[in-house]
Amino acid sequence: MIKRSVKSILTTWLAGLLALLPLAMTLALIGWVVSVLNSFIGPESLIGQMFGALGQPFASNDVIAYLLGTLLLLVAIYPLGLAVQSGLKRPLAKLVDLTLRRIPLFGSLYNLADRFVGLLDQKQEADIGAMSPVWCFFGGDGVAVLALMPSPEPVDLDGRLYYAVLVPTAPVPIGGGLLYVPADWVRPANIGVDKLTSVYVSMGITPPPALRSGKVVLGGAAPTILG
Repeated sequence: MIKRSVKSILTTWLAGLLALLPLAMTLALIGWVVSVLNSFIGPESLIGQMFGALGQPFASNDVIAYLLGTLLLLVAIYPLGLAVQSGLKRPLAKLVDLTLRRIPLFGSLYNLADRFVGLLDQKQEADIGAMSPVWCFFGGDGVAVLALMPSPEPVDLDGRLYYAVLVPTAPVPIGGGLLYVPADWVRPANIGVDKLTSVYVSMGITPPPALRSGKVVLGGAAPTILG
C-alpha cells in the first residue's frame, strides 16, 4: 500500500516536472541568449564601450551614455537604409570591394560575414502559401507521397509532361527535395497547405483526408479533378 502511494506521488511529481520543463528550458535559453549578447554588446564589452563613447558628450552617467550611444547608432542606420534603397547599394558595394575586401585577414572575415548575411537577406521567390498540395503516386499506382507543387504548368521532358513537386521533410515541411514527376502520377490533394503542414509536423500522426478517384486536368491556376 505504501509502495503504491510512493509510486503515485512520484508519478504525479514527474508529470508536474514534465509540464514545467519546457518553460524552464525556454527561460534558460532566453537567459543564455541575453548573457551572450551582453558579453558582445553589453556596457562592459568593447562594442559597449564604443556606444558609451558616442553618448558620453550628452550624459555623464555611464549607463545613460551607453543607452544614448546605442540609440544614436540605431538612428544613424536609418539614413544608410534610405541610401541603399535609393540606388546607392552598388556604389557602396564597389567601395567595399576596393577597400575592406582587399585587407588580407579582414577581407576574408568580411566575405564570410557578407555571405552569411546574404543568406538571411534572400527573399523566397516562391511563397509556400501559393503552392498546391498534391499526391504523387510513384509508378502510377505505387507509393503515395504528399507533396507541394510550386507551379501548375507542366514541363516537357523528351516528349512527356512532368510536374515540379517539392517533397517536404518531416517534421520541417518548408524543406525537402525537388522532383520532376510524370504528370499522370500527380493528383490534387484537395487540402490546404495548413493541413499538409500539420501532417508533416506530426510526422504522420495526423492523417490526411481521404482522396476520391478522378481525372487530373492539366493547366490553369491549379490542377483540378473531374469525377
